[in-house]
Amino acid sequence: MAEFLQKRGKKRNEDGIGSVVDFLLANARLVLGVGGAVMLGIATLAVKRLIERATSPPGDKEEVEKVEQTSIEESWKEVNWTNSSPKLLQRANRAALSEPLPPTATAPLHDGAEQEPLRSDVKMIHLSSTLQEKLLDYYRNHTVIAENEVFQSKQLAEAVCAELQEFLRTKHPEMPFAAMHLSGSLVDDLQAVTADHVCFMAPVVLEPTLWRFIPGEETVLRNPRFWMVRRKALEYFVRGSSPWDRFIVGGYLSSTMFIESLHKILVGSINWPAIGSMLECVIRPVVAPEELKLEVRHGQNNMSITIFPVAKMEETVLLAVPLLKGPVENLWLQSFYTVETHKLFDLDSRDSGTRRCCLKILKGVCKGHPSLSKLTGSHLTHIILHLCDTESDWTETALADRFQQVLEELIGYLEKGVLPCYFNSTVNLFSDLQEDEIDEMGYVLYSALGAPEALLQKCG
Repeated sequence: MAEFLQKRGKKRNEDGIGSVVDFLLANARLVLGVGGAVMLGIATLAVKRLIERATSPPGDKEEVEKVEQTSIEESWKEVNWTNSSPKLLQRANRAALSEPLPPTATAPLHDGAEQEPLRSDVKMIHLSSTLQEKLLDYYRNHTVIAENEVFQSKQLAEAVCAELQEFLRTKHPEMPFAAMHLSGSLVDDLQAVTADHVCFMAPVVLEPTLWRFIPGEETVLRNPRFWMVRRKALEYFVRGSSPWDRFIVGGYLSSTMFIESLHKILVGSINWPAIGSMLECVIRPVVAPEELKLEVRHGQNNMSITIFPVAKMEETVLLAVPLLKGPVENLWLQSFYTVETHKLFDLDSRDSGTRRCCLKILKGVCKGHPSLSKLTGSHLTHIILHLCDTESDWTETALADRFQQVLEELIGYLEKGVLPCYFNSTVNLFSDLQEDEIDEMGYVLYSALGAPEALLQKCG
């Protein structure tokens, strides 16, 4: 950012105010560190914008605005994030908030008495109170879903699930799934804004004597999140001893074969128009290859249903997901949804905390902001769980502080490109994100760090 602004300053006026500002920015890292330099840069851009607009000919103002916008967007990527940390960001932000007000904003002098600066702790309380009110208002009026909407969506999803289960039992006995059931944030009252998505879990019941889970560290990818399911004892129990042997590839249970088989059934075998007519809705399977999804429209409401073949042994839950192809088609994704949800509920039940409230607000923010849409509920839940290890006060009065801390922690994880799973630190929950996606999310969140209520306004 500093280098970019230096070039613009020299072009505008070698000896002007812009050059002085650029010089300060160029040396800001030496004094403030990376985090402080970025915050100074963002604030200084606004000042430079006013100066350059005032000194530019009328015909050049539009061009100046375009260049400034580009400089702001490039500022996040230009910073060397490997040298910063969440603690640095937190210190920089708090330092900016605790700066004394300019003379025009302070109380007038009386009878020659010295002017008393506004105490930083009073100012922080005022700002937190304002954010607190906005967060609670956003939660009540934007995030919370009406009970009748949740009930109707769950009821409709359960009816569709029952129809799918019955069809598979009748027409495809070679795939003896256990009782299918609903799962996800809609079921656990963790969905935000609208009741628009739910999951169908199709349990694959495996015989313990015939199958074994292989941890991700022992697979070809060495990725702790992607496991394999190995067929064992073939010398004693030949192929065909298990109904799932038909899905074996190279001695392992193939997640890809499950997805392909179910996709053909969803798209080509089931009479969805007839089922939809009976349930008074419109059901359409997603025809994109390897997408096990149904789109359901009921009146003005739309709901997306994702179907997951799921294998479970003891506490390990594996999902067949269309993430990988080729020689790694036998990999299964380890899911932490059940344990992370139970942990969140347990913590809130112990102290009547607002962790779930904070999570719903964050979900609403990410849902309403395109640049943050890649952040899932699982990402946000694990960040909150990590924060719970260091912050014990999750009362309603502390909501604003915890919300801001979650943003700071999130920025810290984004700068590293690593979000450790709360239950297994070797698992990186950001491994499926692209570098440009991380950069974009980091920039958006960092820009809003000093005024997080702006995130609520974008999607309110």
